[in-house]
Amino acid sequence: MEANSRSTGRLPAAFLTPGSSSFMDFLGEHSPELLPGNRELPAVQGAFEAPHGTTIVAVTFPGGVVIAGDRRATMGNMISQRDMEKVFPADEYSAVGIAGTAGLAVEMVKLFQLELEHFEKVEGAQLSLEGKANRLSTMIRGNLGMAMQGLAVVPLFAGYDVGRERGRIFSYDVTGGRFEEQGYTATGSGSVFARGSLKKLYRDDLTKDQAVTLVVQALYDAADDDSATGGPDVARRIYPIVVVIDDEGVDRLTAERSSEVARSVVQHRMEQPDGPRAALL
Repeated sequence: MEANSRSTGRLPAAFLTPGSSSFMDFLGEHSPELLPGNRELPAVQGAFEAPHGTTIVAVTFPGGVVIAGDRRATMGNMISQRDMEKVFPADEYSAVGIAGTAGLAVEMVKLFQLELEHFEKVEGAQLSLEGKANRLSTMIRGNLGMAMQGLAVVPLFAGYDVGRERGRIFSYDVTGGRFEEQGYTATGSGSVFARGSLKKLYRDDLTKDQAVTLVVQALYDAADDDSATGGPDVARRIYPIVVVIDDEGVDRLTAERSSEVARSVVQHRMEQPDGPRAALL
């Protein structure tokens, strides 16, 4: 049938049959071997190492949410990449940041983007933010087998809830457990240090610009104590990826704006190496 469809130039019947609005369900029914969690790992001797990405932070402010990630990927005690991108738009009003096994995480993000786009095309409407968070939870649960073999993916999901008119943040564990965070959170190896920084500086009346500065401050603090997290690299002009999401949609900061914020943070750290101890000014 597949050979015949290729020779005639027509799509297979599976592509023309009405079904689930979930692309994951469609793929699982017709080509389950393409799902990341269904792949078999080759037998290896000793520990298996793959590039890992950290750290992701997110902060809400009145009217939206900011999500940001550092740029370093590590493999064991080595830096495998200095300019990795870890924050991606999921759709018009949401974004996802990845921590964990880099290759699987990027693939999961692409599949998640396709899942949301497929739903919108089939149903003619967007999923609610809660629905998007649930779909991502299902995808992470499908990767549990890989996670048990050391290839875990633990993303952070943030978006603007059009119905509630505010930003929301969702964190996950390796089993697909979903948790809504209030105000701020972080994930990845540097998360404990980033969360401490956020706890110290967060206010519920932050402006958008203050929220942007806050996530960069948190990433700087994470990099200060966690070797797997990369701080602003002024020499190489590599700065955090910062994405703002509000009622106007997803807006990724330009390289110029990101460098401006990062350089300002670095400059203030020359005077206060441990960072500000009170709310942002």
